[in-house]
Amino acid sequence: MIKKYLFTSESVTEGHPDKVCDQISDAILDEILTSNPEGRVACEALATTDLIIISGEITTNNHPDYEQIAKDTLDYIGYNENVEGFSSKNVKVQLHIDEQSAHIAQGVDNLKQKEQGAGDQGLMFGYACNETPELMPFPIQLSHRMAEKLAYVRKNGITWLKPDGKTQVTVEYSGNTPVRVVKVVLATQHDDMLDKFGNSEQKELDYITKKMVENVIIPVLNEYEIPYENNFIVNGTGRFVEGGPKADTGLTGRKIIVDTYGGYARHGGGAFSGKDPSKVDRSAAYYARYVAKNIVASGLADRCEIQVAYSIGVAEPVSVSLDSFGTGVKSDEELTQIIKKVFNFKPAEIIKQLNLKSPIYRKLAAYGHFGRNGFPWEKTNKIEDLKAYMENIYAR
Repeated sequence: MIKKYLFTSESVTEGHPDKVCDQISDAILDEILTSNPEGRVACEALATTDLIIISGEITTNNHPDYEQIAKDTLDYIGYNENVEGFSSKNVKVQLHIDEQSAHIAQGVDNLKQKEQGAGDQGLMFGYACNETPELMPFPIQLSHRMAEKLAYVRKNGITWLKPDGKTQVTVEYSGNTPVRVVKVVLATQHDDMLDKFGNSEQKELDYITKKMVENVIIPVLNEYEIPYENNFIVNGTGRFVEGGPKADTGLTGRKIIVDTYGGYARHGGGAFSGKDPSKVDRSAAYYARYVAKNIVASGLADRCEIQVAYSIGVAEPVSVSLDSFGTGVKSDEELTQIIKKVFNFKPAEIIKQLNLKSPIYRKLAAYGHFGRNGFPWEKTNKIEDLKAYMENIYAR
């Protein structure tokens, strides 16, 4: 009997307090990598009413203007009105920055082995499935695209929208196949418009709901051509005027499920933003996605999850494993052996193959690190290698 069930994932806009901090951390990383690709960065930001605190361990030969980077990031997001609470015009920026621990640096450089070791111990996961053209789970992909669309319409015409917002999509599955969207939840910060609606909160909400359904929800659903129910909740509390870090403190690295697969696949626990690629929390998670996506794109499995684990200072992974959830053309053990031959999981090789010393990270800090075109770990350029290796092995 085919199992039917619901699965829900959420995303947030670039103006969400945690995402503000992710973008500041990654903007700092980009600036450092631009002038010093060998820089070591572990940068955290905290945002609250009229205040940003930037801290971390940063080793570079050219420290940038951290305060200006933070304010420029707020300008880009849309927190640029001269208003009390949180704005690039009046926010204060505090810096608490040290250099990377010498012991950690020693482990990463690993001069005894003459090759780069992992920047920390830990486990990372990568995932892909054939539910969407991007080989991503449907719920998180729809949630991201709606959050992105919400920001787009704010910047291109609907001027009463403000930067903070969330989206959430619930999908019904039959087995492993998404069959319809059963509910969409959207929350968006907005201007106080009560005067325009005779001080009626209900009329204000009805207006906002109509505009969000017409301009955000329906257009994204129609892009993916999946059946959907007209079951939408917009601003479930009724009003959302005060938002951003003024309403809720933000912190780098607090949206790890939003950043990856929306809870549909496992997560090793490490955040991405503000970390240079020597930190395998980030680089190995990108590489695991790359491996999983190539497995699915090559037709070797319909669903694929990769786990890789490291010890600090050691280049060779502690373990590499693959789970195809019973969809593989060969056993998981055989597929695992194949990926070990085709892919190199050593940190230096990951960085080289994916060109991770490039300043590409701020644009990743909102709307997901996976399922987006233009990034090296989204390429499916190992399909022929995988197929050739399969043919060589099983032709014997």
